Amino acid sequence: MKYSYFFALGVVLTGCASNSGIIPIGTDTYMVSRQAATGFSGSGTLKAKAFQEAGTYCTSQGKSLQVVNTVEAQPPFLLGNYPKAEVQFMCLSAGDVELARPKLKPAANVTVEVQK
Repeated sequence: MKYSYFFALGVVLTGCASNSGIIPIGTDTYMVSRQAATGFSGSGTLKAKAFQEAGTYCTSQGKSLQVVNTVEAQPPFLLGNYPKAEVQFMCLSAGDVELARPKLKPAANVTVEVQK
């Protein structure tokens, strides 16, 4: 009985969805992340909510959102690797030269081996 209580408590604590809130990561640059509580939901909604939160944050400062990068957890979604979306962004004033079309770059997916 005692062990089942601790197991249930562990499941409850690890099964909670999380939201980082807005975190500064550089000059006018921030990140926000969201993670699902289980592996049964997709990351699309999480990413959309992260974008909304980023946009609201920049708007509250009278600035415009400029996305720098996005990251999503990759399946399989099990054993704690639940759907997750992270958005890195800048809040820029109107007329800022960096306020242009996003220049998102895909993550490298090639491994190069050097043989001697």
